[in-house]
Amino acid sequence: MAGSRTGRPPVQRAPRRPASARPARDNPVGRLVTRARKAWDRPLTAYYLILGSSLLITVLGLVMVYSASMITALQLSLPGSFFFRKQFLAASIGAVLLLVAMRVPVKLHRALAYPILAGAVFLMILVQVPGIGMSVNGNQNWISLGGSFQIQPSEFGKLALVLWGADLLARKQDKAMLAQWKHMLVPLVPVAFMLLGLIMLGGDMGTAIILTAILFGLLWLAGAPTRLFAGVLAVALTIGFVLIKTSPNRMSRLACIGATEPGPNDTCWQAVHGIYALASGGLFGSGLGASVEKWGQLPEAHTDFIFAITGEELGLAGTLSVLALFAALGYAGIRVAGRTEDPFVRYAAGGVTTWITAQAVINIGAVLGLLPIAGVPLPLFSYGGSALLPTMFAVGLLIAFARDEPGARAALAMRQPRFGRKRAAVRGSAGAAGPRRWNTMRRRAAARSSGER
Repeated sequence: MAGSRTGRPPVQRAPRRPASARPARDNPVGRLVTRARKAWDRPLTAYYLILGSSLLITVLGLVMVYSASMITALQLSLPGSFFFRKQFLAASIGAVLLLVAMRVPVKLHRALAYPILAGAVFLMILVQVPGIGMSVNGNQNWISLGGSFQIQPSEFGKLALVLWGADLLARKQDKAMLAQWKHMLVPLVPVAFMLLGLIMLGGDMGTAIILTAILFGLLWLAGAPTRLFAGVLAVALTIGFVLIKTSPNRMSRLACIGATEPGPNDTCWQAVHGIYALASGGLFGSGLGASVEKWGQLPEAHTDFIFAITGEELGLAGTLSVLALFAALGYAGIRVAGRTEDPFVRYAAGGVTTWITAQAVINIGAVLGLLPIAGVPLPLFSYGGSALLPTMFAVGLLIAFARDEPGARAALAMRQPRFGRKRAAVRGSAGAAGPRRWNTMRRRAAARSSGER
């Protein structure tokens, strides 16, 4: 053939494949971000975040209460572990309340809303009765239980407002009544103002601010119009301005924002020494138990200013760890409120998250000198059983709501304890293992001689 010396047809080569581009190497940062996103989207993420962060905050708080309160206890001629033992007892009772709140169904939580509200109002009225209520640091908001135990009913008022307000708004949403502004405000705002009035009779401005934040959180979740929201906010700010202007003590606290010197008559002593404690901590702190400011220089070192002692002993690393734990708890609460279809769960989860987050911001902001000293404890962290018990119950509410999500329920149902899985596997394979075991025994018996028997 033409074109071939041997007469054979020319060999046709297969066309070359176009050179394919080599796969680019995966970016480690991109892979890490992808894994993090997948982890955040898992159905049990909120459940583990709430449980883990609240547990770590409480345990670390117990450690810091023991460290910060030891000198104060010795100065009062008490055992060094006096305040720690009381806080540990409150944490143990709070753990039981948390477990109960975790296991109680949502319907029962709604049924408890009105009894808790009535009980909180009754106790806050008892505070003003002479001979029953007692004053601590100038605030008449305590009831003595005998000995060294007291209870602060206003702390339970926060939980009451969250549960009752969530149930009220959920029932009105089911009846499509929230579109009218009067149904959105009444009776939620009047009852909230009644609680605020009872609290302010005792002079506790800090708790009143937290209760106001819860009220605005519920209104925002209910979809209050901007004009309505702004009107309620203007009324609250006006009342707050009048209360601050008419009180020299509150005006002096407002003047201590950003103070670097104690000032005349040491009016800013606490705020300034809180900054001193944080500044002397450095990156990793002076060591657990090695604080200098707790030796009588910083008032309320184990309660309102425990974050300052944490910064002094554990440094920037310790304070950032506490902030990260509160941020994780707040994120998980927002996620639970945003993913549920139950209006009561949405309002209650949003109210609890607003409560804990706002109180943490106000306390830490005061320690940092960015906000006036409001006298509120750091949630789950500071000393005080009256604040710890309702907060741990509220955390149990969040955990119950996180477990009640459809995806979380399915994931928890698929997970069985290892011991149970092993027993189930043994039971399931008993039918197959039985004959094999019997055949093996029969073969061994046949291999033996008659004399061996």
